[in-house]
Amino acid sequence: MTDKRTTLWRHADFRNLWFGLTASLFGSKVTAVALPLIAAVSLAATPFEMGVLIAAEGLPYLFISLFAGVWLDRSAKRPILILTDLVRAGLLLLLPIGWAGDFLSFPLLLAVSLAVGVCTVVSDIGSASYLPLLIDRKDLVEGNSKLELSSSASDIAGNAIGGGLLQIISAPLAVIINSFTYLVSAVFTGLIGHREAKPAPAGAVEAAVQPGVWREIAEGAQPVLRNKVVRTLVTATLVFNLFTLVIEPVFLIFITRTLGLEPFFIGLIFASAGAGALVGALVAERATRLLGVGRAMVFSLVIAGLSALLIPVATQLPKTEASLLIVAMHFIDSAMVIIYNVNQRSLRSAVTPDDLQGRMNATIRMVVMGVTPVGALAGGFLGGWLGAQQTLALGAVGVLLSGVVILLSGVRSVREIPDAEPVAV
Repeated sequence: MTDKRTTLWRHADFRNLWFGLTASLFGSKVTAVALPLIAAVSLAATPFEMGVLIAAEGLPYLFISLFAGVWLDRSAKRPILILTDLVRAGLLLLLPIGWAGDFLSFPLLLAVSLAVGVCTVVSDIGSASYLPLLIDRKDLVEGNSKLELSSSASDIAGNAIGGGLLQIISAPLAVIINSFTYLVSAVFTGLIGHREAKPAPAGAVEAAVQPGVWREIAEGAQPVLRNKVVRTLVTATLVFNLFTLVIEPVFLIFITRTLGLEPFFIGLIFASAGAGALVGALVAERATRLLGVGRAMVFSLVIAGLSALLIPVATQLPKTEASLLIVAMHFIDSAMVIIYNVNQRSLRSAVTPDDLQGRMNATIRMVVMGVTPVGALAGGFLGGWLGAQQTLALGAVGVLLSGVVILLSGVRSVREIPDAEPVAV
């Protein structure tokens, strides 16, 4: 019998997708460090301009996700993934060229950031939608685990190497590395041998005109609204993200002002999150086999909520003990988030028909990313009204509730990822 744990190591098309995405993720971490530094150091950006640049990273998810999903479901996804890599590589090269030619400006940096963000949204949705077409549904947990492993490793290595590079060469020149990694990603994606079937025409009788974009968007929302499994997963993720963002602004104030942590300790905290994510990716498949899909999700969300309660506890401790406790919290929380994500992405992909994958993923990305500013603003307001400790505790309880959402649903009893492709209704 074939060992499930090694199946995808021998799957050439998956390996090419995995290598390509790994190269892309690694380079993007370098850029995540470099772009703000270009603005702050090379362009002497104002605080307002820095805020605009950071906000620009999330705007494409809100405004183009649904349309990207329609495009992806209408088209073969592999050429689009290659195109987004090539476009991002070319866009980023404008920055070192502008720097060398003395025409680098904040408007150019902002335009490049927005355009790269648009391509990244399409690539993220396309990758999530392409995976269930490339591998068997029974292998989705393994496949998503390996992709999360790459994401976690790139968080650690990309940030560390990116920081080192920026000490040696200027930020605009460091962006060249990301352009190269996008080209590597395009090459590996191009090596994938799988060719997708042409999307079937809408309706029983071949229509003269394709259905309108808004109708197709509505069709893509159906798995999210009508499928109880997907709806439950989206609700739990929405609750988790909302309350995690409630915690974040107060947490940052707590560690920088109340604790007065030096940059070294702050870096250690975020590094522990990357290490935790790496561990989560390594153990996700084993946790799923041991607990089952539903119970693994409940377990991971509940433990994440309990670990978040360590933050308000830390407000009562001396600086050193508080720092160590927060490091432990970030490690545990990140590991649990990865276990949850591997399972919920695999399950929602398995219960969604292939021709709706792009639009389903697009709808979910828009919803769960769209709650980000709401949670952040609520956290800032509550922090000023209730105080830091109370807001941190409230956020932790909210994170716990996300696990309760799945616990009280039928999803908790799902043992394995369904193998058969569902039929659209």
